[in-house]
Amino acid sequence: MSPSHKNVFHSPASESCLAVREVLNRVGDKWSVLIVQLLADGPKRFSELRRTIEGISQRMLTLTLKGLERDGLVTRTVYPTIPPRVEYALTGLGRTLRKPIESLAKWAQDNRELIQQARNRYDGISS
Repeated sequence: MSPSHKNVFHSPASESCLAVREVLNRVGDKWSVLIVQLLADGPKRFSELRRTIEGISQRMLTLTLKGLERDGLVTRTVYPTIPPRVEYALTGLGRTLRKPIESLAKWAQDNRELIQQARNRYDGISS
């Protein structure tokens, strides 16, 4: 398809889906959700986040924090000490994610058994 014909298939609905997908790619991964939840209690140092988040590698934590910072959800503050101290905190925009994440977590907890039952039925497993 030539570049001039590309926009023929774009509609407001498809653009909306693209916007939602881009945001969910950032905030929908498990590490971002955990980091937002941890930073909801206040600023944290990198090492504190790393110790608290079981299973995350240093590289993945770094990449996730950079992505959250790029999207305006987290700020990174470097303090001129020796060694330098770096803290991460939620921005105003990042704080607005708390309620949707808490709602989704509550929904998951409330429906966990029903989802497992549906999976068992689908997989042909009797309970």
